[in-house]
Amino acid sequence: MVERGLFPDFSAQALSELNEIRETEAQPGDSLRDLRTWCWCSIDNDDSCDLDQLTVARELPGGGVKVLVAIADVDSLVKKRSAIDGHARHNTTSVYTAAQIFSMLPEKLSTDLTSLNFLADRRAMVVDMDFAEDGSLQGSDIYKAVVRNKAKLAYTGVAGWLEGTGPMPHGIAAVDGLADNLRLQDRIARKLKALRHLSGALDLETLEGRPVFEGDHLKGIEPQRGNRATFLIEDFMIAANGVTARYLASRNLPSIRRVVRTPKRWDRIVELASQHGCILPAVPDSKALDRFLLDARAADPVRFPDLSLSVIKLLGPGEYVLELPGGNTTGHFGLAVKDYAHSTAPNRRFPDLITQRLLKAAIAGQPLPYTSDELAGLAQHCTEMENAVKKIERQVAKSAAAMLLESRIGEKFDAIVTGAAAKGTWVRITEPHVEGRLVNGFAGLDVGQRLRVRLVGTNVERGFIDFEGLQGGSGSRSLR
Repeated sequence: MVERGLFPDFSAQALSELNEIRETEAQPGDSLRDLRTWCWCSIDNDDSCDLDQLTVARELPGGGVKVLVAIADVDSLVKKRSAIDGHARHNTTSVYTAAQIFSMLPEKLSTDLTSLNFLADRRAMVVDMDFAEDGSLQGSDIYKAVVRNKAKLAYTGVAGWLEGTGPMPHGIAAVDGLADNLRLQDRIARKLKALRHLSGALDLETLEGRPVFEGDHLKGIEPQRGNRATFLIEDFMIAANGVTARYLASRNLPSIRRVVRTPKRWDRIVELASQHGCILPAVPDSKALDRFLLDARAADPVRFPDLSLSVIKLLGPGEYVLELPGGNTTGHFGLAVKDYAHSTAPNRRFPDLITQRLLKAAIAGQPLPYTSDELAGLAQHCTEMENAVKKIERQVAKSAAAMLLESRIGEKFDAIVTGAAAKGTWVRITEPHVEGRLVNGFAGLDVGQRLRVRLVGTNVERGFIDFEGLQGGSGSRSLR
């Protein structure tokens, strides 16, 4: 972290500020609606303690559904220009590594005072959305409220129950009406996803490797994939982020948008599709790409995550940009949405805290807390620091993988090319689910090709995993 310009520790001034912060009971009033009786719940990773959002739904006349997303009011305790805010502004995001989590905010805040914890009354920003039966947005609003989390749930348990492969989690059974509410949330979330796919949202699936420990011992690296519960939250967050962006735009206010520009390596995506018997247009077309991905998933669901990973690498990274009133931001190519402002995770992402402050100023009719020049600089800084954090997280993950593989030097593996550039060629093996550099035998390889590799070296300290391509292997094979 230090090498890449991040602060791993909070300053003495920030810790002094933290000691002065006291919990005050959230009370409804003129500016805070009382929504504590609603059937709110959080759904997050099994081990998550920084709960940024709650969700709830109610049926509307005519088959429509009202969805509310409550977002932790972090700004109420983290004031602009404070030392704690300065730390968050510098790092811009929490850093999640296999070894340790480095929170953007002190844990007393992010996992307690500003977290939407079980049975705690908390201040929140609420994104209120009315959807028609087909999932189309009919109306929306944003306001401040007091909420209470009735059930702290985990993706794995909720997904198993929704998919019919597991029992109802105790947290659901313990709250009257929550089971029906979650089924309603799941139903409308799937409608939202279907509508986005009609607009060209990409049907992507990747397997993220997650280190598994027994005490302090690294046991293995298991692939993590999406499920019904993660998709439910994802679809609601995409909708809420779109409403947030349009709310600010409708009031002629600037915002920081999250964009993924038109793919620079569309030609390689076209080439991959042709190897699957699909002809994509010469110019980037998200709808055509999504049709290809849907067909590819149906034809070979086992290898589809490999294809998804290749497409994601070729799409390129996202970035933050300033959107001025009347502007014409690129939008998010992969999500097929034009208006997208990160707003739903202010405990762990600084752009979301910026957006929260802009929203509160807009609601109150007060001057904005940031100038346009300041927002432009922050957007660039958040992009740069996010890229640095991703490199840190990858390096620590590779150190864990190198530790796991150091006794297996000389073994052979099936691999797929995940990166090919002048600075090097990278491949990923699946058992265990890790990525490393191809130090020789990479001539002519490109993203998406499969080959046979041999592990030739590891360096745990630096997170290096080196492979060599095998002569007479399948280096020229495509993903088919």
